Amino acid sequence: MGSLLLLKVSKALIEHGVEYDELECDASLADTGAFCEHYGFTLQQSANTILVASRKVEPTKYALCVVLGTTKLDVNKKVCELLGVKRASFADGETTVALTDMEIGGVVAIGVEDIPVYVDSTVMNQPKVVMGGGNRTSKITLEPKELLKLPNVEVVENLAKEAL
Repeated sequence: MGSLLLLKVSKALIEHGVEYDELECDASLADTGAFCEHYGFTLQQSANTILVASRKVEPTKYALCVVLGTTKLDVNKKVCELLGVKRASFADGETTVALTDMEIGGVVAIGVEDIPVYVDSTVMNQPKVVMGGGNRTSKITLEPKELLKLPNVEVVENLAKEAL
């Protein structure tokens, strides 16, 4: 049986020697809350990947940020500081799809090598996390330390704050 993952994600995992397991996912349950509830994961185990774009800066600067489902990305302070810009916001779905070649609900920092990847330090404290597979029909689980095998990855303290 072939991989369920988006081909570029699968290739990057193999190329960088990342150890992982893949899971099949009903496309209608790919979004974090629905996925966790249906498949028995907690939000604390869910590592979400979000594309952030600078505003009013040419050329636009981008970053992929990986945060736990229980936290909220600190776009206004921490991400702006990392990108060296005054303003940034979540990239819209169209931009996210165009830059990652992945489906919304399955976006993952794996396989995107021309954009910096910032991983919140709280992600690294989890024994295992679940992440997108590049599409809405698959997910991967891995030990967070495996992310350090990928290029452009930087672990950042306080990238995210606890969600209220």
